[in-house]
Amino acid sequence: MGQGFEKDLSGLEAGPAASEVTPVPRGAAADARSHPSVAALMERFPDAVLHHEVHSGDEHVVFIVPERNLEVLRWLKEDPAQAYDYLSDVTAIDYGGGRPLQVVYRLWSIQHKRQLRLKAELPLDALEIDSVVPL
Repeated sequence: MGQGFEKDLSGLEAGPAASEVTPVPRGAAADARSHPSVAALMERFPDAVLHHEVHSGDEHVVFIVPERNLEVLRWLKEDPAQAYDYLSDVTAIDYGGGRPLQVVYRLWSIQHKRQLRLKAELPLDALEIDSVVPL
């Protein structure tokens, strides 16, 4: 193996290098009343919901604290007024530059014919979140 590869590997144990952190891009705050599940989430989990925004006219995105992801997702699945019974995607976004990693859940309620996207931001020094596999 080349020396460049060995040099790159030597930094893995130290973790990410400190850098100037720029905020993760967020859209303007949206009116929670424009989506019944968002309004219900903000009422039920006021200390867990950080931000709500809308993309492309009807794509509702709710930012939650990562420590409550399992509790929030369980409620969205099990509460009959929500009934998010289809998790179509779980992914993560790394914007780089020392910014937090975003874990993204895309949910659908087939019964209520609506979708919702949840995001939980993880700081680079705490890259752990509860698994949603039990749900």
